[in-house]
Amino acid sequence: MLKVYCYSRCTTCRKALAWLDDRGIAYEAVDIKADHPDAEALRTYHAVSGLPLKRFFNTSGIPYRELGLSAKLPSMSEEEQLTLLATDGMLVKRPLAVGEGFVLVGFREDEWAGKLP
Repeated sequence: MLKVYCYSRCTTCRKALAWLDDRGIAYEAVDIKADHPDAEALRTYHAVSGLPLKRFFNTSGIPYRELGLSAKLPSMSEEEQLTLLATDGMLVKRPLAVGEGFVLVGFREDEWAGKLP
């Protein structure tokens, strides 16, 4: 089953879940703030996605800005970035959809339509 990490106060997450509901696509919604993915899960999601690790960061979020990550990420190793992402679900770009053989980061309707029935 599709697992969607989301945050209830995020309008993009609500839009993505509504999109899934409108199409009758079953999913498990996971509160990314309370039950965020650990470093091992993020390592797997990153590998499956084929995306640069930077795409997994919520660059518009308060924690990202408070930590000054735009300046720090380039000098951090991939392992350090994964460890950091695993410390706070609010650092992770959302929604994060994990399905059989694919991972979608953020909500782009055309991208989701291409991966989901």
